[in-house]
Amino acid sequence: MNNQIYTNKPTNTEERSAKEMRVYNLLDDLGIGYQRLDHEPAATIDDCHDVDKLLGIELCKNLFLCNAQKTDFYLLLLQGQKKFKTKDLSKQINSARLSFADGAYMEEFLDITPGAVSVMGLMNDKEQRVRLLVDKDVYKAEYLGCHPRVNTASLKIKTGDVLGKFLEHTGHDMTIVEL
Repeated sequence: MNNQIYTNKPTNTEERSAKEMRVYNLLDDLGIGYQRLDHEPAATIDDCHDVDKLLGIELCKNLFLCNAQKTDFYLLLLQGQKKFKTKDLSKQINSARLSFADGAYMEEFLDITPGAVSVMGLMNDKEQRVRLLVDKDVYKAEYLGCHPRVNTASLKIKTGDVLGKFLEHTGHDMTIVEL
């Protein structure tokens, strides 16, 4: 892992995907500052312990969920090591039998592949198909950690900027939940 922390977008754009670069360009356009750390692919929250330490945060666990009928889709942000029980969440959002949504929906709505799920994907959800759910501990934290739509980099961003400027730009609301 490269231990270098950057405060700007990558300059080696030929080595980066267009979807990743669109995140940095949008953050820059919105005036949202961030710290960036490049690393080996991290497919699970457990793969991110060293990233957490270097950035001085706890990366968010991002879960892409749906109801049993596959008509309602949710992106849940919670602290990385926090346990998740579907029945607790289902009750709070008045939805029966939540489960993990198929990766095809994730790609269709958020333009993200499994292993790189991130709140940044909402920039692609123009039809507002995905409802954002934010655990109260993430909501109260000063910083939020997430991937820039690829799992080979991680960002440290002020939570207020993501849940304010970024969501305002995407047109998404959020629902605060307690898990």
